[in-house]
Amino acid sequence: MKNTLYTVWISALYLAILAETASAETDLTDLNIEELLSVKITSVSKKAQALGDAAAAVFVISNDDIKRAGATNIPDALRLAPGIDVGRIDANKWAVSSRGFNGRFSNKLLVLIDGRNIYTPAFSGVYWEMQDVMLEDVERIEVIRGSGAALWGANAVNGVINIITKHSADTQGGLLSAGGGSEERGFGSFRYGGKLSENTSGRGYVKGFERDALSRPAGQPAGDAWSKMQGGFRIDSDWSAADSATVQGDVYHSNLNQQIGLASLTAPYRETIADQVQATGGNLLGRLQHRISDTSNYALQLYFDSYDRRESFIEEERYTGDADFQHRFALNDWNEIIWGAGYRYTYTKENQVKQSIANFTPPQRGESYFSTFLQDQLTLVDEQLWLTLGSKLEHNDYTGIEVQPTARLLWGPAPNHRLWAAVSRGVRIPSRVDAHMELIGQVVPPLTSPNSTPLPLALAVTGSNAYQAEEVLAYETGYRYTPSNTFSLDVSLFYNDYKNLRSYTAGNIDTTNLPFFIKQPFIIDNSGNGKTYGIETSAVWKMLDWWRWDLSYSVLKTELSSNPYYQEAVSPQHKTSLRAMLNPIPDITLDAWLRYMDNASAFTLSGPAYIKAYTTLDLRLAWKLNQAVELSLVGQNLLDNQHLEYIQETFTQATEVQRGVYGKVVWEF
Repeated sequence: MKNTLYTVWISALYLAILAETASAETDLTDLNIEELLSVKITSVSKKAQALGDAAAAVFVISNDDIKRAGATNIPDALRLAPGIDVGRIDANKWAVSSRGFNGRFSNKLLVLIDGRNIYTPAFSGVYWEMQDVMLEDVERIEVIRGSGAALWGANAVNGVINIITKHSADTQGGLLSAGGGSEERGFGSFRYGGKLSENTSGRGYVKGFERDALSRPAGQPAGDAWSKMQGGFRIDSDWSAADSATVQGDVYHSNLNQQIGLASLTAPYRETIADQVQATGGNLLGRLQHRISDTSNYALQLYFDSYDRRESFIEEERYTGDADFQHRFALNDWNEIIWGAGYRYTYTKENQVKQSIANFTPPQRGESYFSTFLQDQLTLVDEQLWLTLGSKLEHNDYTGIEVQPTARLLWGPAPNHRLWAAVSRGVRIPSRVDAHMELIGQVVPPLTSPNSTPLPLALAVTGSNAYQAEEVLAYETGYRYTPSNTFSLDVSLFYNDYKNLRSYTAGNIDTTNLPFFIKQPFIIDNSGNGKTYGIETSAVWKMLDWWRWDLSYSVLKTELSSNPYYQEAVSPQHKTSLRAMLNPIPDITLDAWLRYMDNASAFTLSGPAYIKAYTTLDLRLAWKLNQAVELSLVGQNLLDNQHLEYIQETFTQATEVQRGVYGKVVWEF
């Protein structure tokens, strides 16, 4: 695959030099602050509204942001948003969270791609390595920090991320990109869009990459190289002035290498395995929209998603079907209603591979989720004061009915001032891991502390059918200030009160496996609680017509209960990001991105793991050869040879991110 990608890169470079015409994308440095704040978003209220008028802590990552940051994957692009904690675990895994609780199995952040929920009920989280889009086709990423459960439902406890791709009418013609370097060994993508009829447009794409292994702390390769191929399509049709439809889909196959440590019931009681994970999947989505009038419309969305993931210790198959309907209408000039209903069914099959290490009971299970929501936005004072009240009502097969309300107030005393406040309740419902899994994480050899018996002692994390939903009561307030077209300031404060958080309690010794071994279960329960609070700020300063600064800084205080068996991960207390975007001369762009991450900790089965603070710098230099062709050179993590960003809760050994450089060519025709 590597040789193929390099061939594509060389061919693209040759063809690009011959190209002469193509449309150029809007550059961020060309927009004033008023235009940036007027960008339309949809994830906060499930309707189009200006970013500056959202009563929530929202941040938009644009297509140009992604390009100029040099990001090659979605998690790296999310580092642009304040309050989002991104840690790379190894070459193909990430930990991503909002306002704390980070981990490989982060369970309080809901993620969508074009409205398709990619949060897996297997462990209440996201397989980031299985989710991808062609980054050139991303229109924007809407990042909402804070509870979005009143609209999006369970698991949107601390935030919602919605990755929105471009309408196919905006991706007409061809695009070929390719590159490679020290860590990004080789990558390439091709997309072509065209008119299918007078009112219908479409596009198709294919992409692939090969990424090098990262490094162990001592410098040896981590054995986690990664390759992937993916393809997909999108068709959009506006068959009348009032009706439109979208159909889109993707398929992919990944080879993910990993070196994992697994418990063993025989001496030496632990083994290291060089594992190659096979992950295959696909999705198909359809959406119908009808505009009844200027103040009323409805939409129906259907999707099907499946994946098959095969690791050395377990294999998982999952199939999910989802239907969602929503309707917006205005009762009068000051009262707008949005309501909707949805149903999701997911079927999973876990095949035990390694005897007695990881088990799900039952191994096969189907689950249903019913939901409905209602939101009312009232204009209390025309053009100055708005109140939003709403709630989501859901039913799941684990905890039954869950109610998740919110109240939001927005005040605009002047055109360049916006103050908002909100209080919300959100829940994180149980997953298969919480209710049905048993995982032997460690085996203590006979006659060693703390095992004084002559038999191996298996330490097993055990799910419980009594596990209840985790709860948060979230209080937020924020302020946006735009004194001119060259400066803006956005400040958000929050206080989250959590109850029924996941924890472990030691159970009675299990002797059913005598005379081979004995088992100490640690039962998953809801005995945890605590609070987090903090502040998130972001500022934009257009210093010159060709020079813009983006600064973000966040503080997170974490006060959570713990016991000798379970200590929740603690995200960095301080995070800072400073970006400089320059267009010093025509056709040349220069970007510098400095980031600081404070000390943090991760929960592992052998106890808390501590992660030292680090500072890193990325640089990007790009040259627009003509309207069709751009060449770029990107350096990542330039301030040190390697650094640790995160450690997975189970199996994966500590892996460090290395300094890297890659080159890229993009040809649009």
